[in-house]
Order: sequence, then C-alpha cells, then structure tokens
Amino acid sequence: MSRSKPTIEDVARVAGVSRATASRVINNAPGASGPLRVRVHEAVAKLGYLPNEAARALASGRPRAVDVIAVTCNPPGGWLGSNPYYSRVLAGMMPMLESVGAQLRVHALSHESAAEALDEIAAGVTLGAVLSDVPPALAARFHRQCRRVVSLVPTAATVPAMVADNIGGAYAAIMQLHRLGCRRIAAIHGPVVSTCAADRRIGHLRAVQQLGLPEISASAAFTREGGYDAAQRLLEDHPDIDAVFVACDLMAAGAVQALTVNGRRVPEDVSVIGFDDSVAAICTNPPLTTMRLPVEEMAAAAVRLLLLGDVVSGHRKLFPAELVLRDSTVRLPKPALTSQPPTGSPCPW
Repeated sequence: MSRSKPTIEDVARVAGVSRATASRVINNAPGASGPLRVRVHEAVAKLGYLPNEAARALASGRPRAVDVIAVTCNPPGGWLGSNPYYSRVLAGMMPMLESVGAQLRVHALSHESAAEALDEIAAGVTLGAVLSDVPPALAARFHRQCRRVVSLVPTAATVPAMVADNIGGAYAAIMQLHRLGCRRIAAIHGPVVSTCAADRRIGHLRAVQQLGLPEISASAAFTREGGYDAAQRLLEDHPDIDAVFVACDLMAAGAVQALTVNGRRVPEDVSVIGFDDSVAAICTNPPLTTMRLPVEEMAAAAVRLLLLGDVVSGHRKLFPAELVLRDSTVRLPKPALTSQPPTGSPCPW
C-alpha cells in the first residue's frame, strides 16, 4: 500500500468529480452543488486529505495561520504558564499546523478590552480561529464577523464547537465519591464568568439532589491559590466534610494543601477528585483522582475542521469525560464507576 499523502486528485477520483470541483469545495468557493460538496467532504474524510497550506501561502502572499484566543481570568502575563489547560490546547493544535506548514498566532485578552480586540483579530483571520476560552456573547460577536471559527468552551448556539461533557463529568465525580461511602461531599467551583465552571456546577447539583445530599460549595478562581482559599473556607464552615470535588486540577492541588495544613489526611479523612487530568494531577501529593478531558484531541479536531474549510454554524462534536483513579480517593476492591452523563440533555460544550 502506498504511504504517500493523498492528493486533491485522489479526492476527486474517490468523489467522482473533476479536480476543479474538488478544489472549489475544499476552498469553500461557489460553483458546486450541495450533493457534490457532500461527496467531496466524504472523500476528504475517508482519505485523511489535508490541503497544502504552505503552497497556498506562497501563492497568495498572505501568511496562513490559525489564531487561538483566550479571554482569560488568570493573572495578566501569566495566563499560559499558570494554567496547564492552555498549554494542552497549544499541544493539540501545533502538530496539525506543522503538518501543513501553517502558523499559530496566540492572543490573550483581558475582559475589559476583549470586544475591540476580537473585532481586530477577526478582520485578519486567514485559516480560522480557535476560541480556547471566550464567553458566549463575545464568541457570537466574533462569529458574526468571522465564520471560520471553532470554540473549545460552552458557547453561543451558532458558534461551532468541540464540546466536552462537563455536566456529565461532574455528575460522575460526585457519584464516585458517594459510591466510596462519602456523605458530606463539598464542591469547589470555578469563577462565575466561566461557562466551563457553570456546567460543572450543574453536574454537581444534579448529583447531590438525586442522592439527597446537602449542597456544600465554595467558588474561586481557576488557580492553586483559589483552591487553597476555598478549601480553607469550607473547612471553617463545614469541618465534617469527608470529600471534595474540585472544578479543575490546579485548584484541587491547592485544596489538598489546605486540607493537609489543617491536619486532614488525603484520602483517609477527605477524598478529593479534580477535573481535567492535567500535569497538576500527577504532581500533587497524593496524585489526584480526576475527570479527564481530552483537551489535546479537542484542539486537534478544531484545527482539522478549520483546515477542511467547511465550518457549519452550530456544529457540535461531543467529547466525554473519563474517570482516572489515583491516590487522592480511597480505592475499592471492585472496578470503579466509569464516567456516565446524567439523564437528560448533555452539556452543549
């Protein structure tokens, strides 16, 4: 079997169209009917074809790039280094872009200046944009000016997105803690401006309501310090908690530190489950049980969709959360519960 990369001629042959028609569809140009476009896209997916973006750049004189954008709540200047989520997004995008000779442009925006900055970025987009952390209203505004965009967070209905099941993941985490025998389960949620945090809050509430447990929670920034401070508040108000679900691993690392400082053993006295399965999960002592989100796979899928050139408004692809067992929770002799979403509609991220 040939190991050479598929060409546009291969796409045209498999789709049963001319090379010119295949080129029109791949470049999202007019002149091809709906059924022909479907056949070409099916051939592209079957062959794993990616256009030669380096050649396009030379022909047009414009740099071919994907913009990745974050409207961040993290400290100015430290957003990339302070939260592993963003480095995972870049790690998923870069191999896809390198394979086609395209560039990566990174934008970190503050909430105060985000609207104006997003308008300027939209005007210069070439291959497309990936919204790694942009609120729904701003994402919808960006999408009205630039259709070549994919979000990685819960967003406006019209904005294409790679959606993680935050609700189902949080629900599964609470059910796992309950299965371990925990009955005073607290939650540390992320900031109110985060749609990811909002969906994880929904999953937590659904679980405790179904189980008949009290709703014990605190909120903080997606930082180690935020998790530490929130855990301190929980221990002061609810000293009898026996488990904590934390909305991200970085916060969970801080929560474990606060528990230890207050003389609580993890997991013997308090079991802890984080969220993300980032590098913070394995650097914590003890290593964190967590709900894994396939961030790299989501970012790669977003870039792949942009490179294919046909980004349909409202497109959604769902990525489940997976329970990863480590030493921050008590282990049972029989297999642990796998991640399952709650009954009802899945999270729209």
